[in-house]
Amino acid sequence: MQLIITDAWLARSRAVHLSGTKLVLALIALSLALMLISLGMYHWVFLKGAREGWPVIGTLVRLVVKDEFEQRDRFMRENIEVMAKKLGEMQAKMLQLESLGERVSGLAGVNPADIKLKPGQGGLLVAGRDLSLEELQANLGELDLVANQSADWMTVIESRLFEQKIKKMMVPTQLPIQNANLGSAFGWRIDPVTGTSALHTGLDFAAETGTSITAAAGGVVVAQEYHPQYGNMIEIDHGNDLITRYAHASRVFVKKGDLIKRGQKIAEVGTTGRSTGPHLHFEVLVQGVPQDPQKFLHAGSSLPGTQLAQAGARSAITPSRPLAQR
Repeated sequence: MQLIITDAWLARSRAVHLSGTKLVLALIALSLALMLISLGMYHWVFLKGAREGWPVIGTLVRLVVKDEFEQRDRFMRENIEVMAKKLGEMQAKMLQLESLGERVSGLAGVNPADIKLKPGQGGLLVAGRDLSLEELQANLGELDLVANQSADWMTVIESRLFEQKIKKMMVPTQLPIQNANLGSAFGWRIDPVTGTSALHTGLDFAAETGTSITAAAGGVVVAQEYHPQYGNMIEIDHGNDLITRYAHASRVFVKKGDLIKRGQKIAEVGTTGRSTGPHLHFEVLVQGVPQDPQKFLHAGSSLPGTQLAQAGARSAITPSRPLAQR
């Protein structure tokens, strides 16, 4: 490329030859010079205008600064709203976990107040850097995941503990009469009426007429009737082919179809039916076959949370003089 440079009067001229490399370098230098001049003019105009209060420049500066602050403010508000929503969800999950913890601790026999005790903390202070917004959001996400997993585990544990508790409550392990003397045990004996050998299919608890009779376990009343042998009789079905029978009552407070809970008063001691005196005849039947009730009562004495009194358990295990029998 050839450039011809002349003076104002065209008296003298000079030819300059530019190769491709020189031309490119010249264009780059010219561009950089123009950029530097533009930046200098921009800063000089805006800074001088801002200092000296030029109306147009001041307005432009205020608009630029205002727009920048508005963008930052909008960004912060949006992130704060998202974090506030996440915090609200976390608070709801913490309340759910607290409620689950109280129920699970109750089923496990643990005092909820012991769990709520805040452990002591301390140690050398080693200052760290401030968390960024992204790190804070990531920590909230991890905490949310842990809370969800903990809630799922606690729900499963609660279900299992509740199932176990129900099973224990449906097994006749509680004495039907508290602090009563055992008049006659399960097994072969001399019948008090005929004087011959006969199988006694339950336990006889000697007690005064009117003494409360309570359900040995929860269940449903499947029979409440007067029987020639058992007198006023109640049968409670506890599920799994397990039934308890209460006989010779003077008064009955339940009827067929009633839902019964463990320890509920269902009748009072009497001497109705084939009986020689006031007492409770108590039977446990599995698939209709009489079982020794003491096996269940012995098992109840070792179960946590049952209402079996130790004194009553000892009296059920150790027979006393047969005051009344059937």
